[in-house]
Amino acid sequence: MATVNLKSYLSAFLLAMSVAGLASCDDEDTYAELRKTERAQIANFLEKGACVVDEESGDTLLYVPAPINVISEAQFFENDSTTSVANNEYVLLSGSGVYMQIVRKGGGKQLEDNESATVVCRYTEFNIAGDSIQSSNDYTATTENYQQVMNVSKSYGTITATFDSKGMMGQLYGTKVPSAWIFPLQFVNLGRYDGNDIALVRIIAPSTEGQDDAYSNVYPCFYEITYMRGDR
Repeated sequence: MATVNLKSYLSAFLLAMSVAGLASCDDEDTYAELRKTERAQIANFLEKGACVVDEESGDTLLYVPAPINVISEAQFFENDSTTSVANNEYVLLSGSGVYMQIVRKGGGKQLEDNESATVVCRYTEFNIAGDSIQSSNDYTATTENYQQVMNVSKSYGTITATFDSKGMMGQLYGTKVPSAWIFPLQFVNLGRYDGNDIALVRIIAPSTEGQDDAYSNVYPCFYEITYMRGDR
């Protein structure tokens, strides 16, 4: 079971990013070997899950139950685009390597074609390779001001998005939104805090569908994300 000091993990992450960048220059592993290692890390995560506890307070910061039961896209669509949380189901999105669990579809309505909206996200990012929380803007004293906003548009069935640079993900990785964050927008509803549940998803993102640092250094991440409609 991993532990983390919530007050220091963000500064430690920034240092780790710079060290990883230097180390990658000397890495003799081929990209194919790195991807093979990444697939093994994801397979292990599917089997064992994760639990992260704050070493100071003893609070559980992240719990991912295991084993994860993987269902096909065909099963997912047969079940009205839902995953059973009780059975710990994740759908494997074919062609991407992304695993997704829809915990709550949320109130409100789905993004419509030719519509643009702001989407407010709260999230926790877990580095599967490093077995640790890498970043978060969950409701805590140290991160609550780093609200992450996405500017989202849907046109001819295709959804595109950019991060507001003021948010946590925008500050750490730039305004490019990982593809893994966009996939759920095809299935969840975007509502506000009006008495209805806000959409909540869990995602396992391989480096090819992740943020730029994960892509460059070839490591997978797990995300727990809420999606809420913003001011427009």
